[in-house]
Amino acid sequence: MAKKIKKKKNKSSSGGEQLLKGTLEVTKSGRGFVIVPGQEEDVLVRPEDLRNAMDGDVVRVKLTSGYDTKLKGKIMEVVQRNRTEFIGTLQLNRGFGFVLGDKEKGLPDIYIAEEHLNGALNGQKVVAKMLRWEKEDKRPVGAIVSILDEAQAGDIAMKETLLEKGFSLSFPDEAMEVANRIPDAITKEDLAKRKDIRNILTFTIDPEDAKDFDDAISFRILKNGNYEVGVHIADVSHYVVPGTALDDEAYLRATSVYLPDRVNPMLPEHISNVLCSLRPDEDKLTFSAIFQMNEKAEVKQYWLGKTVIRSKRRFTYEEAQAIIETGQGDHAEVIGLVNKLSQRLRQNRFDEGAINFNSTEVRFKLDANGVPTGIVLKVSKEAHQLIEELMLLANKYVAETASKVKINNKTLPFPYRIHDTPDEEKLLPFVAFAHKFGYKFDISSAETIAASFDKLLKDIKGRPEEAVLQQLGIRTMAKAKYTSSNIGHYGLGFENYCHFTSPIRRYPDIMVHRILLEILEDKAKIDKKLEEKCKHCSERERAAMEAERSANKYKQVEYMQQFVGEEFDAIVSGVSKFGFWAETVDHLCEGMVGMTSLAEYDSFKHSEADYAIVGMRTGIKFTMGDKVRIQVVAANLEKRYLDYHWVKPELLDTPAKGSRTKKKKQAP
Repeated sequence: MAKKIKKKKNKSSSGGEQLLKGTLEVTKSGRGFVIVPGQEEDVLVRPEDLRNAMDGDVVRVKLTSGYDTKLKGKIMEVVQRNRTEFIGTLQLNRGFGFVLGDKEKGLPDIYIAEEHLNGALNGQKVVAKMLRWEKEDKRPVGAIVSILDEAQAGDIAMKETLLEKGFSLSFPDEAMEVANRIPDAITKEDLAKRKDIRNILTFTIDPEDAKDFDDAISFRILKNGNYEVGVHIADVSHYVVPGTALDDEAYLRATSVYLPDRVNPMLPEHISNVLCSLRPDEDKLTFSAIFQMNEKAEVKQYWLGKTVIRSKRRFTYEEAQAIIETGQGDHAEVIGLVNKLSQRLRQNRFDEGAINFNSTEVRFKLDANGVPTGIVLKVSKEAHQLIEELMLLANKYVAETASKVKINNKTLPFPYRIHDTPDEEKLLPFVAFAHKFGYKFDISSAETIAASFDKLLKDIKGRPEEAVLQQLGIRTMAKAKYTSSNIGHYGLGFENYCHFTSPIRRYPDIMVHRILLEILEDKAKIDKKLEEKCKHCSERERAAMEAERSANKYKQVEYMQQFVGEEFDAIVSGVSKFGFWAETVDHLCEGMVGMTSLAEYDSFKHSEADYAIVGMRTGIKFTMGDKVRIQVVAANLEKRYLDYHWVKPELLDTPAKGSRTKKKKQAP
């Protein structure tokens, strides 16, 4: 860990010689903190020293001397904007206007010249794009790019969620021009360079509402009795060429963002949903990993390279699952055989040290206006695992191939997907907590930790403590990321791993395709900027996950508005000094039961070691994983916040100090 920069060093840098580069975070108070990679202490920036920098921008900050030991500085330059589009209300004057920024979020008003109003009227909600904001300008200069329908509050909230995390709502004209020039037809020259497997049975399995099918599976039985299983991935890198405006925009986004009611794509729709979508009965260009394996799913040999395929059938997960369960339907024998191989691969993976965490996800049922009418829990079945295991296999072997390449006796940098071992500071409290339930951990090595986790997850299956220990176990894990230096993927139990299988929605996969092609053509070269690109992709991935969580929270609150005053069964999902979070059993909507509302029963204290809050007088205890009864008392869409109250069981004889809201009917 980096040592703190001493105050003496701060003083010596006050002359302007030392500039640090980092990401700016602006608090509600208006103060900023520059987070510098590799540095333990953040740099405090006063509001008057932010200049034209905004929350999320990458900046250069000059350290200044302060009155205490804290690092302080001034923003000297904005290196990269986190966002250039903003939602606000247009205020017109004679010949110009301003888009009023959200002052609570520290956003500036944007000046709009008359020629850039684009038909917007006074008082309308609009999206404005920042054209420039020079250091000497008091305000940014921009243009109106779209007018919003204020009646569609949910639509505006989703767009604002994307913009806050730095994802543009539309593609630049330059990128669209490149995309529109890409020919649809496959040429003879394209086919001449590829393995033609159009005569082999090939199919896709995807969600029912999927529009982009970026992976397909082929299968045949070879003369030697082995199985040939092909994993075919849309050849996006054939169409998205380095150095073009289209590639620049794809890199800038780095990922598609999946919100409950929309996808904000990394690539324009014609590329993702038409050119590169492996639709049935159409010839498609692909990059493939083809495996020859026996009935034990042991890989005997494999081949990597460019191919052309023709999918014979598009299955939904539901259709494939029905075929697996009944043995009836199109290509039932093939689906059954491939499923058996995938299940064997899955079991082999866990036998070799992979950790089998299961997390429940939700999907919202939406009406025509995007308003949630119901919530469905996503369940991973064998049809999902069939695809998942084959994708993992392809990713593993591509990374393994790259790991063997050396240039000038040095390992070739490659966009690995790595996952570090658990952090000891997080692991030890968890181990102590699990021990209270009678579960033991061997933490002598990374391998024994993984084995202990796997045994724990098997032992807690169906037990009351399952939810809390699984949730806390996940929190001990490091976050996976992209890097050019390989340390393996701890959670999967792989020494080599990368992302190869989703280039339509992830830019690292495009980088992998490009470098893999260089390896196969014996033209591999070192990209000195690869680590920088990996860091950018990891950051954009985190931003997308934050946007997805925020959007899901909005939809949860929107859905739960109808149940204000009603009671539900819930599970304690988190604790803090402010109270406890509870997640409803029926729809996994999380809200806060605050200390203020609990004060009518007792004075509660937060116990970090027990992941609980405990009543000082009554001994009432709320521990993560406990079942509770809650009442929905408020649903604040603007703050994306659900306020719950605990419903005291009649068995408890603790006297209430205040009257409760009357009980309502149970949830349907």
